[in-house]
Amino acid sequence: MNSNRRILGHLYMAAFLFYLMLPLFVMAGAAFNDSKLPTIIPWKGFTDRWFIELWNDNRIWGAIGNTLLVALAVVVIAVPVGTAGAILVNSISGRVRSILYGLMVAPILIPGVVIGISTLLFWNQFSVGSGLHLSVLGQVSYIASFVMLLVLARLQSFDQGLEEAALDLGASHSQVMRRILLPHLYPALGAGAAISFFQSIENFNVTLFTRGGADTLTVYVFSKVRSGITPSINALALIMILLTLAAAIWYELNRRRKERVESAREAEARRAEAAEM
Repeated sequence: MNSNRRILGHLYMAAFLFYLMLPLFVMAGAAFNDSKLPTIIPWKGFTDRWFIELWNDNRIWGAIGNTLLVALAVVVIAVPVGTAGAILVNSISGRVRSILYGLMVAPILIPGVVIGISTLLFWNQFSVGSGLHLSVLGQVSYIASFVMLLVLARLQSFDQGLEEAALDLGASHSQVMRRILLPHLYPALGAGAAISFFQSIENFNVTLFTRGGADTLTVYVFSKVRSGITPSINALALIMILLTLAAAIWYELNRRRKERVESAREAEARRAEAAEM
């Protein structure tokens, strides 16, 4: 009975992975098919022309540069804003905390189209025109909420006694922030920066309404879909997937290396302690 369940579980997992990966394999295959349509059927031969076409497209390079610029600006603003919001929410209690928490989380639940239009209309009242700067402000208005949730979750495991002990020993509030609180929040801050970066890169609705005449990667792909998509988009998607996989593999290898180093240090400490006894 247990063996049958195990076999069914393996079959289900295989079918699930096949269902997830099949579109990616089809997309990757279309990037190498010598056909003007993004398809693998009929197969007209292996080619790298779509990667060359992508490389020679000056517009996409401008779009990538704008996308990275906006993403970095969003990280620089969203991480401090979200962290400050999390610390504020964590420092109060009662009904005020619930109301403030709801207000800070609300932007996540608002559709991107509404945020984009609202950002454009709001800043137009102050004679601020559309452009990449407005895209940054619009994206920060909801991406900072993700950072706030991550940092707030990390703060739940923070021992307030450490902060009180440091203050009793003469440390200033800024020293407590730099040497005790922020080191504890580093994992959440790193995760928040990564989420802010990738959320900005994939953002479309807010950017579409606030970008002005500038191109970003999502807007570029959207314009290609409207004017007639070619397999060069498949080549772009394949490159992005490979870069993401490479980053994930590097992160996992680095994490395992750190775990091995930490385990070795703990084992060395135990051996030293045993030798002293």
